[in-house]
Amino acid sequence: MALSPHPFEASHVRDTQPEAAVRQAPQPAPGSISVVVPVHNSATILPRLVDRLEPVLRDLAVPFELVLVNDGSRDDSWRVIEQQSARHDWVRGIDLMRNYGQHNALLCGLRAAHHAIVVTIDDDLQHPPEEIPTLLAELARGHDVVYGAPVAEQHGFLRDLASRVTKLALSQAMGAPIARQVSAFRALRTSVRDAFASYDGYYVSIDVLLTWGTTRFAAIPVRHEQRAEGVSNYTFRKLVNHAMNMMTGFSTFPLQIASLVGFGFTLFGFAVLAWVLGRWILHGSVVPGFPFLASVIAIFSGAQLFALGIIGEYLARVHFRTMNRPPYSVRALSGPASTTGGSTA
Repeated sequence: MALSPHPFEASHVRDTQPEAAVRQAPQPAPGSISVVVPVHNSATILPRLVDRLEPVLRDLAVPFELVLVNDGSRDDSWRVIEQQSARHDWVRGIDLMRNYGQHNALLCGLRAAHHAIVVTIDDDLQHPPEEIPTLLAELARGHDVVYGAPVAEQHGFLRDLASRVTKLALSQAMGAPIARQVSAFRALRTSVRDAFASYDGYYVSIDVLLTWGTTRFAAIPVRHEQRAEGVSNYTFRKLVNHAMNMMTGFSTFPLQIASLVGFGFTLFGFAVLAWVLGRWILHGSVVPGFPFLASVIAIFSGAQLFALGIIGEYLARVHFRTMNRPPYSVRALSGPASTTGGSTA
């Protein structure tokens, strides 16, 4: 499987030394594993995550690596990543210039991955690393992407509600039935990233980008544990914003809704006109009263503003694309610049 020779080609790396270091990506060994973890304010959890990942990866008996992408953490996460990469030759760290968002950090990690299969997992230990072999076994059945769908999510009511809204938006953006079962716990073939190698938009949805490269998706139930400590960085508001970005950035569904609303109110307008003409023909009078006229005007004005708002969202996305805002920018790297993945023993 051919890999892009420039995994950071769209990253706008500001430090030439880190950029040169990551461009020497080796050809992947069959079955080799890269685990990509976006990190945000998880300094106290990372050592436990590395400790739990190590026996799982070694038991697979294939070359492996762990790529930790620090997404503008405000705590000591980057210092901990440097410590872990110094302690383990299979751990690599990427420090982004600021907080770009989980999916942007994942895109960075995917482009930096050296091996044939990538597993993405959150940094909060809600996805048990021990479930990775389950995903890999399902991937070996001929799929290109396998999601670990939680048997029972361990979030609060608002977070679960926002997650359902996001998956509804994702189902429209992806156009795939699997959208209702997506999660941040994935196993995928690295070759799928070739389909979006040139993507450099600021708004990123990894799951939508994956549909550009394959239709061979699957989902399998996995355990979902309580967060090790702290609270999730994904609030209700952030999830709703992410849903809006997916809907307007990767789908025309909102425009179709606006068109249907406009068509519906056009029919309503003809119905009102028919009623007015009918009263004039039958009774010789028009519909009396200012409230009736004001109500009709308010309804049509609201429909027009709704449609204009949706069009405005799309124009804003076009505006941001013309600004050439990068999806991420790398400040520094840690660990081996080009690794074969550490020990397989």
